Amino acid sequence: MRLAVIPARGGSKRIPRKNIKAFCGKPMIAWSIQAALASRCFDLVIVSTDDDEIAAVAREWGAQTPFMRPAALADDHTGTVPVIAHAITEIQQAGVSLEAVCCLYATAPFVAAGDLIAGLDCLEGEDVDYAFSVTSYAFPIQRALRMTPEGRVAMFEPQHLNTRSQDLEEAWHDAGQFYWGRPEAWLAGRPLFSARAVPVKLPRHRVQDIDTPEDWQRGEWLFKAWQAASGESV
Repeated sequence: MRLAVIPARGGSKRIPRKNIKAFCGKPMIAWSIQAALASRCFDLVIVSTDDDEIAAVAREWGAQTPFMRPAALADDHTGTVPVIAHAITEIQQAGVSLEAVCCLYATAPFVAAGDLIAGLDCLEGEDVDYAFSVTSYAFPIQRALRMTPEGRVAMFEPQHLNTRSQDLEEAWHDAGQFYWGRPEAWLAGRPLFSARAVPVKLPRHRVQDIDTPEDWQRGEWLFKAWQAASGESV
C-alpha cells in the first residue's frame, strides 16, 4: 500500500489556523488533499493532526483521519520525520503493509498531481530512501551578503566578487511540498537530505513558502497567475 500523510497541527502562530484558512477560495489543506487524490498514487490519504476542526475539514475534502496526533508530536519543535514515523506506526498497527509513504505538506497549494507521480517514479526507480521536491535559487548563493554589526554589508564568499554568474555552480533548495520515502527510512529516522535522496525538480514559479502574512499574499498572487496560465479556474 502507498500512503500519503499530510501533517497539519493546530498551533500555527504567525498565521492563525493556517492549515484551514481560505486560500484562493478553499481551505489551504484542501489543495494538498485534492492533488493527492488526483494523482491516483495512493491507496490511503490521511491527515495527521491534533486538532478536531482540522480533522473535520480534512474529511470534508476526502482525506481520512484514523487517529489523532499526540500533543508531544504537535509542538513548535517537532520535526517532520517523527510525525511521519508516528503515522506509519499507527497504520502498520492496524495490520496494513506499506511499501511507500509520502509526506505532503498541508500548506503546499502549488503541488501538482504530476509532481507526486514523478516523485514516486524516482523512489521506485532508484536505490534511495527518499525523493523530494526542490527548486533552484533565483540568484547565485555565492554572491550572498550579510549585514555586519555596524550596519554595513559583507560578502559570505568574497572570493567570488568578480566571478561571472555563469561560472558559478547552480544551487537548489527544498521546495517544501512533498517527500516520498520508504517506510523503513522514515521509521529509522534517516535524514531527508543525503546521498540517499533524489531530487524532483520544480520551476521556481510554483514554489512558495507560506509562513508569514506577506508569504500568504504573494502565494495567492502567484497561484492565481499559475491557474490563469494553465486555463484552470480558482
